Amino acid sequence: METTYLEAIRKGIWEEMERDPKVFLLGEDIGIYGGAFKVTAGMLDRFGEERVVDTPISESAIVGAAIGASFMGMRPVAEMQFADFITCGFDQIVNFAAKCRYRWNAPAPLVVRAPSGGGIHGGPFHSQNPEAWFVHTPGLKVVQPATAYDAKGLIKASIRDNDPVIFFEHKALYRKIKGEVPEEDYTVELGKASVFREGRDMSVITYGAMVHVAAEAAEVLEQEGVSVEIIDLRTLLPMDEETVLSSVRKTSKAIVLHEATLTGGLGGELSARITEKAFESLDGPVLRLAAPDTPVPYAPTLEKAFLPDVEKLLEKARWLAAY
Repeated sequence: METTYLEAIRKGIWEEMERDPKVFLLGEDIGIYGGAFKVTAGMLDRFGEERVVDTPISESAIVGAAIGASFMGMRPVAEMQFADFITCGFDQIVNFAAKCRYRWNAPAPLVVRAPSGGGIHGGPFHSQNPEAWFVHTPGLKVVQPATAYDAKGLIKASIRDNDPVIFFEHKALYRKIKGEVPEEDYTVELGKASVFREGRDMSVITYGAMVHVAAEAAEVLEQEGVSVEIIDLRTLLPMDEETVLSSVRKTSKAIVLHEATLTGGLGGELSARITEKAFESLDGPVLRLAAPDTPVPYAPTLEKAFLPDVEKLLEKARWLAAY
């Protein structure tokens, strides 16, 4: 059944709440209002106010309550209205939830949903991609789906996981991306990348909304005689290094693409791993394409200039193909 990215996440959460009474939701405006983006619409009526909890505007309280509930055997799914606001609960996530298994072998089965990304003219406080902060934190799992199928399968797998998961959902994909999503129960394994598109001349390693930018660019390059393989990471931590290296060893050229700003972004980590472990296979430098090191602009024209897009990727890819 063809389903939007948003509806796939909604169905995944709904199914897990039906399957396991220990799953419950908490966040701002998720009950009566149905969430800022309507992901939780209808859930209050179905599951009641004890399992769909409208909270005060306090991300620290939301995350803290979720951690405590997870210790008591519950499986909370906490919503940050926008990923940017996760900073208010940052200490609880990185200094407590992430370290509990290491310190005293305590599972903390919670999911923090974080709607992220630009392309919606949200400006600097509603458009960030802060995944690198959390990928740098051992003990967390960090997930970012690009397709409706993966969105449902990964949210279900995240809810069932016994470690804290930061689940990034790209806002621009919510109603733009559709795909076939099975009605039957399924999950997508955490920690496994996918070969989104097979190719032979160049690898583009990416995730989230940039998977679709890469796919559009790959179609153009195919007409120019350049075959592009696209690796969709899906899970950023733990990272599926072997799928990335296998692709690069096959194609000999690599571009790492992400929407987050360049410096300190995941592109640097991936570039280093490729250089360290697949250097003998490379036939050109590992390139990065990311946003410039500025806050996300509000003006549509400036936001367009800020975000990586097809034309910027084509410029990088053509240069690398000719190298």
